[in-house]
Amino acid sequence: MTSVSCKVEGMHCTNCALSVSRYLEKKGMENVNVSFATEEVSFTTPAGADSAEVLNGIADLGFRVVLPDQAPAKVPVYQTLTFKFFFCLIFTLPLLLHMWVDWHWLHNPWTQFWLTLPVFLTGLWHFGKSALRSVMNRMANMDVLVTLGASAAFFYSVIGALINGNPDYLFFETTAAIITLVFLGNLLEEKSVRQTTTAIAELARMQVTTARLINTDHGHEHIHEVDNRTLRPGDCVLVNTGDKIPMDGTIYWGSGHINESMITGESDPVSKKEKDKVIGGTLLEEGSIKIYITATGKDTVLSYIIELVKQAQSDKPPMQRLADRISAIFVPLVLSIAIVTFLGWYFIGHTTFGTAMMRSIAVLVIACPCAMGLATPAAVMVGLGRAARNGILIKGGHTLELFKDIKRVVFDKTGTLTTGKLSLRHYHTTMEDTSFRQIVYSLEKYSSHPIARSVAAMWKSAGEVPLQQVREHRGLGMRAKDKEGNEWQLGSFRMATGLTDDDSHNLYLIRNGALMGWLDFADEIRPEAATVIRQLKASGIQPVLLSGDTARKCGELAAALGITEVYAEQSPQQKLEQIDRFMQQSPTAMVGDGINDAPALSRATIGISLSDATQVAMQSANVVLLNNHLGSLPLALGLGKHTYLTIKQNLFWAFIYNVVAIPVAALGLLNPIVGAGVMGLSDVVLAINSVRLRYKRVVSAA
Repeated sequence: MTSVSCKVEGMHCTNCALSVSRYLEKKGMENVNVSFATEEVSFTTPAGADSAEVLNGIADLGFRVVLPDQAPAKVPVYQTLTFKFFFCLIFTLPLLLHMWVDWHWLHNPWTQFWLTLPVFLTGLWHFGKSALRSVMNRMANMDVLVTLGASAAFFYSVIGALINGNPDYLFFETTAAIITLVFLGNLLEEKSVRQTTTAIAELARMQVTTARLINTDHGHEHIHEVDNRTLRPGDCVLVNTGDKIPMDGTIYWGSGHINESMITGESDPVSKKEKDKVIGGTLLEEGSIKIYITATGKDTVLSYIIELVKQAQSDKPPMQRLADRISAIFVPLVLSIAIVTFLGWYFIGHTTFGTAMMRSIAVLVIACPCAMGLATPAAVMVGLGRAARNGILIKGGHTLELFKDIKRVVFDKTGTLTTGKLSLRHYHTTMEDTSFRQIVYSLEKYSSHPIARSVAAMWKSAGEVPLQQVREHRGLGMRAKDKEGNEWQLGSFRMATGLTDDDSHNLYLIRNGALMGWLDFADEIRPEAATVIRQLKASGIQPVLLSGDTARKCGELAAALGITEVYAEQSPQQKLEQIDRFMQQSPTAMVGDGINDAPALSRATIGISLSDATQVAMQSANVVLLNNHLGSLPLALGLGKHTYLTIKQNLFWAFIYNVVAIPVAALGLLNPIVGAGVMGLSDVVLAINSVRLRYKRVVSAA
């Protein structure tokens, strides 16, 4: 199986995207994601399938396929929607003018014909080609309806002009108005939907900047300005106050304050010094630093975030799949209704042929399958984009739909409700002090637990002891042997059970089954934790503490924060089992550090990670709070719920619009010109409602 990603240019509406999606699925492609707004298409080819043939098939549908290593094709001005709309408008306005002024030359059928012909040919070139290809591929789209409606009015008018020129047979202005107004609707839809992708555009713009590359010649440094996209891992660059960090790297000289708000949503600059990691695209507000480039291109954190958001925006929630199934039969259904409308009015209603045809055309042009296709993607793109701007990564539209059902949020303790920045409060040992610190450091440097990282950073200077068979037992601690054959254990009280009754310490060191010492650490509660717990309770969500720490420490923390349900001294396996039990009762979110809690995060309805190790966190959780700030949790939950609400509003509008508008047109209560205008605006209503989510208040006060 091969994964294929490309851009597909020329998708003018969500129905175009649906046509591409259905074509790929028909060809047996898997994991198909098509986004009209970003023009991104990705899919997986099954064994034996020829991806080049599939891409050629997309091109045969009338779209331009641009592979990742190709430059986007420059679209000629005359092929843009803006040009086509204004070109048609020039000829349509005089045609409409004849309905209000009594200028004889405007009422001449052949004058109307020559004014209509350029508009009709432009519409046929744009909508007709798309309609023909969609019919040939047995995937009729909205352009079929527009083409049939405009063509019926045009050719009926031509026949009327040839026979007697009677005004009752002339509907040239209807032809031109339908095409012009649909162009206007598509143009407004394109511009409105583009507003839903501004977060991605803002992140993408951060990727391109100028870098000051450092070259060393005979001990002398030379600075050259280069495009940051030419940098490679191992390069060294200088960054001064006001410069963007060109790529991910590590500071090897200097210090400064870096604004990481576009990545983490945190407005306050972060202090950075030597050996600290920096993220490409962030801004050095104060100081001067030299960094060693560690990642470029698609390997950077920013690129990974952009790719995740793009994938999430093209992901379809279950509600959208229902809308897609309805859209698949929508065009044939509307064609059937239009035929029945014509036959009913002509044979049963005894109207003229022209009147029956106009009412049938009104049915064709008022129908809007695009509305159902746009309802979910527009809301999802805005919701995920706002989340990304606030340092919240939500992986997939399906995750957004799950937020509405969350009744319980389970928290890990260390690094989640507490800061995870531990300081040594006290330690005791029966060994020689230096040896104690060396063995503790040598064991803890192999662990990723927050306590282990703190110890390793603090006692690195003490030196180390060569160890063999080093193993980390999740929820317990570290085990290893030294060259003399001594067996060392360093971990929680559970490791020291039977050796002491005192469970008040964080770490216990054991040699060959004998207790050699213990360590105590202070870990402060996150300043925002109490507020977050209050907000969850106010929203009717039950907070739960689930930790591997001792019952005493968990009880003290829970009492300070107002958490009444506590599960302490839990191993990773027990955490997993507890999450399973919770989920049998109600949908449950799990908040952890993304490292030790990966199994529980993966099992929960929604896994939410607070972690500085963003790459690890992104892989284990559905939601990542990039600023490592618990205060973003209510916003994430609120955005999920309100995005789902917006999707429901959009789908309601899409369905109710078509349910009401089509019968109104069929009953003869709607002029085709008005119908074309209303159809064009229906998508804009959805886009505006979705964009409203960018500014809507989604978090209740604590």
